Amino acid sequence: RGSHIDVTILGALEVAENGDLANWVIPGKMVKGMGGAMDLVSCGSRVVVTTDHCSKKGAPKILKSCSLPLTGKGIVDLIITDLAVFEVDKEKGELILTEIGEGVTLEELASKTEATYRVADDLQTMRAAE
Repeated sequence: RGSHIDVTILGALEVAENGDLANWVIPGKMVKGMGGAMDLVSCGSRVVVTTDHCSKKGAPKILKSCSLPLTGKGIVDLIITDLAVFEVDKEKGELILTEIGEGVTLEELASKTEATYRVADDLQTMRAAE
């Protein structure tokens, strides 16, 4: 709350191409409370989302717009999934694919991503952690 954090890294249920984030509740599911995610994303820090690219049922999590209740509007700066890395251009409301997983094709990624995105001119292959 005091803007003492430079970077916030958290998971997501859904992320929209304009940087909206839904990560705190699935309607109809028991939830203890929203926790601190809303405070963290509203403090002005850089917001990085790390998530699986698709849900357990295979549905895309990177969407045109979120269908779940929002944690924050237009607050995501970077999305890192198991398949790719996207930067969020908040001014244009678009995603930029900057890195793609080794062995992942552009066609496979497109089939697993609902959101519209453009491919960076200098697209890189994601590096594995050492």
